[in-house]
Amino acid sequence: MKEYPYWWDTVEQSAFDNAQGDTERVEVSAVESHLPEKADVLVVGGGYTGLAAARQLARAGAMVVVVERERVGWGASSRNGGQVLTGLKLDAAALVARYGEARARDLYAVATSAMDDLDAVIASEAIDCERTQAGHLQAAWKPSHFDAFVEEQALLARVFNHRVHLVPRDQQRTEIGSDRYHGVLVDEASRALNPARYVRGLADAATRAGAAIVEGARAARIDRAGTRWRVSTSLGDVDAADVLLATNGYTNGAAPALQRRFVPVGSYIIATEPLDADQTDQLIPRRRVVFDSKNFLYYFRLTTDRRLLFGGRAEFGTPDPTTTCRAAAILRDGMLAVFPQLAGVGIEYAWGGNIAFTRDQMPRAGRLDGLYYAGGYAGHGIAMATHLGGQIARRIAGEQVAHPLFDDDFPAIPTYSGTPWFLPLVGAYYQVKDWLQ
Repeated sequence: MKEYPYWWDTVEQSAFDNAQGDTERVEVSAVESHLPEKADVLVVGGGYTGLAAARQLARAGAMVVVVERERVGWGASSRNGGQVLTGLKLDAAALVARYGEARARDLYAVATSAMDDLDAVIASEAIDCERTQAGHLQAAWKPSHFDAFVEEQALLARVFNHRVHLVPRDQQRTEIGSDRYHGVLVDEASRALNPARYVRGLADAATRAGAAIVEGARAARIDRAGTRWRVSTSLGDVDAADVLLATNGYTNGAAPALQRRFVPVGSYIIATEPLDADQTDQLIPRRRVVFDSKNFLYYFRLTTDRRLLFGGRAEFGTPDPTTTCRAAAILRDGMLAVFPQLAGVGIEYAWGGNIAFTRDQMPRAGRLDGLYYAGGYAGHGIAMATHLGGQIARRIAGEQVAHPLFDDDFPAIPTYSGTPWFLPLVGAYYQVKDWLQ
C-alpha cells in the first residue's frame, strides 16, 4: 500500500526526501531555483489560496514571491478528494438559523461565486484537471436524516433559489449501489476535479503571470522592518512590502496570531485498486461525488481510472505513518459497510492531510496585526480558496473590496495557541451526536 496521495501518481513527479528521511512522491512544476531578496508581496504557502493570490497580484503588476516549505501543492491542495461542492460547510438551515435569511443568502452567493471563479480560472488558463459537473449526492445515514432533506430542499429553493431533488430509499440504486443509506439528496451543480493537476496548473499560471515560486523555503519568522516586513526562511530572508499568510491547516509558529484562530484537523482517504467497469457502473452509476449525513461523515467518488476513493475523519491526530495506517483500516471497514460487494478488492493508496476549521466553521480572509490572511475552509476549499485568494489579492493591490467573508477583527479561540488538545473531546461529542440523532 502506497502511503501518499493517489493524485500524485497522476501528474509528473519526482522523489523527494522529506525531513524525516522518508521518500515520498511529489509533483513538479516550474519554480525558482533561488530566493529573491525583495518583493512587493511575499506569499507564505504554495497551495490554492497562495497561488490564486500570486496569479492575481502578478497580473496586476506586483513583484510576487511565493515561499512553500515543501513542494507546490504538497498540503491539502493535492491531498483532498477533489469534490467541489455547492454551498458552505454549514448547511442552509444552519446558515439561516445563525445569520437570518438576508445574510445567509449573501454568504451562499459567495460560495456560488467561488465555483464560478474556479471554472473561470480553469478555462482561461486551460488547466487540464479532469473537471466534470456530474453533481453530488448527500446520502441519509438514518431515516430521520432523509426527513431533514425534505426540509432542506424546500429551504434551498425558497431562500437561495437553488434546486435539488430527492431520491427515496426504494429508488436510490439508480444513484448509488448501496442499501446502507435511507435515500439521497441530489445536487446537479457540484463539480469534481483532480486536485493535484489543478494545483499544478494554478502554479504554472502564477509563474506565467510573473510570480516567483520557491520550494523548500520554510517561513520561520516574520518581523516588522520599518514600514515593510522581513520574512526569515530556511533559504534566507525576504524584504516585502506586504505578506499574505496562505497556510491554512499547516500554519506554524511564524504566524502565531493565525495559529490561535485556525484548528488543523486530519482527514484521511484510501483508494482501491482499479475496478471493473461493471463494478463502477453499479457503485455510482452517474459518477457523482458523494458524502453522507453523519457528523463523522464518509465522502467518496470514482476516479477516471475506475478506483473508488473513500475518505473520512477516521483519526484526529496529525497525519503520520501510524495514524494513516490506523485510519486506512477504519476507512476500509467503513467502505465495506457501505459497499460490501468490495470485500475482495485491494487498497492501493492511503494518505492523510490537514484541513483547517475556524471556531464557527466559516472561512475568513482579512488582515491581522498587519499581515493578510485567508483560510479556514473546513474541507470546502477548492473553490473557496481559489476565490478568497483572488479577492484578498485585489485588496492587497489597493482595490476597495467589500466582501462578506473579510474579517479584520477575527477573534482568537480562547485558551488555544495552536495545539488542538481538545479534538478528542470534540470527536467524542460528535460521535455521541451521530448515535443519538
